[in-house]
Amino acid sequence: MNNRFMEVLENMLMPIADKLNNNRYLTALRDGFMVALPLIIFGSIFVVIANFPFLDRMISEEAFTAYQNALGPASDATLSIMGTFVIIGIGYKLTEHYGGEAIYGGVVAFAAFLILTPQVLEDVSGVIPTSSLGAEGMFLGIFTAFISAELYRFFVQKDWTIKMPAGVPSAVSKSFSALIPITMTLTVFLLIRIVFSYTPFDTIQNFIYTIIQEPLTALGSGLPATIIAVLMIQVFWFFGLHGQIIVNSVFDPIWYALNDQNLQAFQAGTELPNIITKQFIDSFLVGMGGTGMTLAVIILIFIIGKSRQLKEIGRLGAPAGIFNVNEPIIFGLPIVMNPLIIIPWLLAPVVVTIITYYSMAIGLVPPPAGIIVPWTTPPILSGFLATGNAWQGAVLQAVNIVVVMVIWWPFLKLLDKNYYESEETSEK
Repeated sequence: MNNRFMEVLENMLMPIADKLNNNRYLTALRDGFMVALPLIIFGSIFVVIANFPFLDRMISEEAFTAYQNALGPASDATLSIMGTFVIIGIGYKLTEHYGGEAIYGGVVAFAAFLILTPQVLEDVSGVIPTSSLGAEGMFLGIFTAFISAELYRFFVQKDWTIKMPAGVPSAVSKSFSALIPITMTLTVFLLIRIVFSYTPFDTIQNFIYTIIQEPLTALGSGLPATIIAVLMIQVFWFFGLHGQIIVNSVFDPIWYALNDQNLQAFQAGTELPNIITKQFIDSFLVGMGGTGMTLAVIILIFIIGKSRQLKEIGRLGAPAGIFNVNEPIIFGLPIVMNPLIIIPWLLAPVVVTIITYYSMAIGLVPPPAGIIVPWTTPPILSGFLATGNAWQGAVLQAVNIVVVMVIWWPFLKLLDKNYYESEETSEK
């Protein structure tokens, strides 16, 4: 029965996972976020420092305001305009995938996005709102980056380029070679802007937000969609595929947009609007030993493990697991293709997602404050930082670890028993 179930599941999911994992657009999207990640983390670190707990009570109000104003540019220049880095990263990576001049793919994507972005703020022309360059404009930016990179590649492949004579410096030659493809690409986006100015939406941003972004964001902020996303991550990992990369490629734009809304509210001192955000996933699920919260499994190994194999896996996995790297456990326990642990592997993250969501919904724990905590931050500390330096976030992570241990206990006990009996038999 187990083998039959595994075979059916594998036949259904593996082709889908392979297509998603090898899709050039999802790969460019994932890599585009990776380009922006160091800058996002930098900005997040200074948001934490600027909002250090109790500092406003230790110094005068004027000194605290001056302190926050001095550190503000760190997040304003990174977190607030994170969409720009993602757009450039996507254009760069997609053009690189096609073997083109990647840097031109990146800059033409950003230029196309700026053409589509209204440069008016409160009747002042020539000004771009930072909200358009951040998570709010990211949906438009992603589509723009994909389309502009494809158009740029198309015009290059048509050989609509200016050829410079031999002896001209390479940088000059490449610049002139890119001139016509870039001109043609940006002209297309200028025409798109003009067309939308005659529609009821006025701008393509309004169109994207009304038709696509608002419904998707509402879906992604709900518990049911989050549970489905978490389950798919677990299922893909069970078959040895990086579920985080596959699923996050689809959900990250939604989760980051929700994250940015919370960050703006946190900095303004108003109520946080969202529970589900990027940091909800990263700190309270992935950020507890890696995908599947396997730090709890490592702790449980040290408590109940009798077999030499399990004990050795625990010793090898513990140092990395503290920093949320769990490949030693996933492939060493193993979790991949192991029917003995499929139930806790799928069940534990869902239970923790529900507990975390309702703990925040009823006010026991503050929702994530929008601060991007580096994913390698150890549990307890990451929960504290992610909730805006709230001790309740750390306590919730500790409770979740205990919950995961309880769910895993009988299954890990059975696995350990099998290993122990096998070791005993081999020694006779």
